[in-house]
Amino acid sequence: MAHVRDIMDIYVGNLPYSVGDDELNQLFASHGSVTSARVIIDRMSGRSKGFGFVEMPDNSEAEKAIDALNGTDSDGRALRVNESQPKPRDNRGGGGGGGGGGGRW
Repeated sequence: MAHVRDIMDIYVGNLPYSVGDDELNQLFASHGSVTSARVIIDRMSGRSKGFGFVEMPDNSEAEKAIDALNGTDSDGRALRVNESQPKPRDNRGGGGGGGGGGGRW
């Protein structure tokens, strides 16, 4: 392992749209201490986007929670649970941009 972090951030995908922050917290609290649990909400509709993040301060408990919950059924949906990956940096360089379309004569 490269380095030890104090808090593990866990991605939880394929959540039923009915699950809120409290339910997500309860789901993980049965496996250890939870620092925070948040379901991501769409700004336009105010509805859940079907995924969220949980922070657990103990990496060992977090890994056990991931192993225990990944693939489990929640309202007919198989949860996807894994350590979240850092967001890629958006350096606005992105994709092509085109240019030089034929020129003017």
